[in-house]
Amino acid sequence: MIRVLTLASLFCITVLITPNQKPLHAQDTLSINLQEFIERGIERSGQVAYESRAVDLAENRSRQARSQRFFPRLELNTLHGVVPGVKSPQGRPSGQMYLDPFLENDWEDWAIFTRAELNAVQPVYSWGAVTGAIKAAEQGARAAEFQFGAVRAEAEVQLFELYFSYLLAMEIERILEDASSQIRQVERQIEQMREDGDPTLSESDVFKFEIYKTEFEVNRAEVEQSVQSINRIWSYVLQSDNGQVYRPAESFLDPVAFQLEPYDYYQALALSERPEVRGVAHGIEALRAGADAVRAQQYPILFLGITGSYANTPNRPRQTNPFIINNSNFATAGVGFGIRQNLNFTSMRSNIDRADIEYRRVKDLRDAVSDGIVLELNEKYQSAAVAEVKLEQTRRALTTARNWVRNEQLDYDLGFGDVENLLEAVQKELELRVQLKQSIFDLNMNIAALYRASGIPVNQLSTN
Repeated sequence: MIRVLTLASLFCITVLITPNQKPLHAQDTLSINLQEFIERGIERSGQVAYESRAVDLAENRSRQARSQRFFPRLELNTLHGVVPGVKSPQGRPSGQMYLDPFLENDWEDWAIFTRAELNAVQPVYSWGAVTGAIKAAEQGARAAEFQFGAVRAEAEVQLFELYFSYLLAMEIERILEDASSQIRQVERQIEQMREDGDPTLSESDVFKFEIYKTEFEVNRAEVEQSVQSINRIWSYVLQSDNGQVYRPAESFLDPVAFQLEPYDYYQALALSERPEVRGVAHGIEALRAGADAVRAQQYPILFLGITGSYANTPNRPRQTNPFIINNSNFATAGVGFGIRQNLNFTSMRSNIDRADIEYRRVKDLRDAVSDGIVLELNEKYQSAAVAEVKLEQTRRALTTARNWVRNEQLDYDLGFGDVENLLEAVQKELELRVQLKQSIFDLNMNIAALYRASGIPVNQLSTN
């Protein structure tokens, strides 16, 4: 039990918890059930929030790829300034000033100069390069979503374990309280036997009892510290804004509602519903589309080009000769088709080979993920089946131990019992009571692990 509580503590401190903790000012105790605990823990998980940003980045890349469909290059440049006018010593009219070789600046005439240039390129046919890049980005975003789903599912299992760790600690606390009462009763009986000079009481029995009491106090101290630790962790996980203290809605640790199905049922679910499998499937589609887009780049791209320039300076005349342009006062526009071809065929071939290698690599990853899932699922299914049998057998053993305690206590009350046998029976019953709760906890954890391995959300489990 201590190992389980320690693992849960380490997980919450290093993975789930965001760094802002507020001190408790009030001590209102509120009940929270398993589903609410998982949801609240996920909402306040720094690790889950961090992983969700990967989904945001993937969606951003998808939007960016879609924006390249229309006018991937659209630029507007402007230039502004103050310039002097011009004058012709030969008295040329404004439309013929370019014929005057002695044209000079008029430093007494100033005006604001404005120039604007617009350039746009629209792909017309790219052999699927644009659509392939868009599809690759969209499939990559879907893959990121399922990858995040795997991280979230793992966090839910850890929160599930933390919730039931609290219930286990509460159960063992109650068992130790009952055991303390039994120990005090045995201690009074031993003292009474000493006072009466009972010959059936040996010093060996007394020494064994004293050792047992010492070990019991150590165990009780460990449990008390574990309970305090879990209380602190719960407060840190839930991070109440108003200082409330949360406790499980249940008071007792019971097995979750569960019916173990045949192994094939879980394997079929796992190979179709696990986020890792679905994410890899979208990753394969993303790389396939990306490889097609890279392969299309080796062919010439047909595009539509649009350009326009405009300049205006009020104190300078516009020249009307089509072969003469005054760069401070003019307007031009042009539309045409063009072809762009990358002639570095060696580099393009290397890019295509790399895209093909990445595509084959992610296909191998699908097989590797499937192999890992099958191995994991076999282990989790076996553990769940064994845990179910172990729980049932522990219940039977505890029933036997309780009958043993009653029998030894009855014999002792009648005057022909043995203190050592009574102490051994009480000790065994205590061990089995703890073992029963630990078996319930183990069964719940194994079922949650089986659900996780099968791709079934653990929030479908309940104690009802």
